Amino acid sequence: MILDRILAETRAETARRKRTTPLETLVQRAKAAPVPRGLARALRAGETVRLLAEVKRKSPSKGVLRADFDPAVLARAYAAAGADAVSVLTDEPFFGGGLGHLRTVREAVALPVLRKDFILDPYQIVEARAASADGVLLIVAALTRSQLEDLLAETTAWGMDALVEVHTEDELDRALAAGARVIGVNNRDLKTFETTLDVTLRLASRVPGDVTLVSESGIRSRDDVVRLAAAGVDAVLVGERLVTDREPGGAARALVGVPRRAGSRTEAMAT
Repeated sequence: MILDRILAETRAETARRKRTTPLETLVQRAKAAPVPRGLARALRAGETVRLLAEVKRKSPSKGVLRADFDPAVLARAYAAAGADAVSVLTDEPFFGGGLGHLRTVREAVALPVLRKDFILDPYQIVEARAASADGVLLIVAALTRSQLEDLLAETTAWGMDALVEVHTEDELDRALAAGARVIGVNNRDLKTFETTLDVTLRLASRVPGDVTLVSESGIRSRDDVVRLAAAGVDAVLVGERLVTDREPGGAARALVGVPRRAGSRTEAMAT
């Protein structure tokens, strides 16, 4: 199973980095990093569905996504197109990323930046802040209840926001019980890598109205964003559709400006 392989490699790689860079060193770097920019606020602001545009070199299923990959160029194109935040893949073995990409993007644009990785250890949270991340992704399927709670607390302690990713009703319940305030529904099954927007459409009504809802993966058109807006989504995370386009900025521009329907989740829960 691809997720199991990724998690095993993540544990081994994190252990190697711990030997190379002691936690005490990272803590000092994290304390000196710029103040977080407010990822959660950016994903909820305004009256339109927010765009969290992604920077990634490759994927396990499709290989290299962009031959002329340049994190700064992509991020600037997204920002100019009206994106509200940038997600940066920092996993190297499977996605060709790195914390250097995150630092580059953070310096290139004034938008909040998310570290998207397989976070399993508080050390990775400190790494993210030391690299000037404004938020981190936490994947419920990869964590026990106590791990999720501990990582959420660590993220908050560093002034960052957590995008807590779920794929099923049970994972959503676990995320909410742990206190997640920003829920990301991944439309891609991490076991099969199959993608359908029906995952978000099925789970949206179970997300309280005061919790920010982000739909992730499989979003390819403005019509998709309109469908998700009708279900009460606050933001969308889009990566492959943008990275593989000849004009990433134009592709991003086509997805912004869709009106939010803020009360639709509350209405659905009441019926």
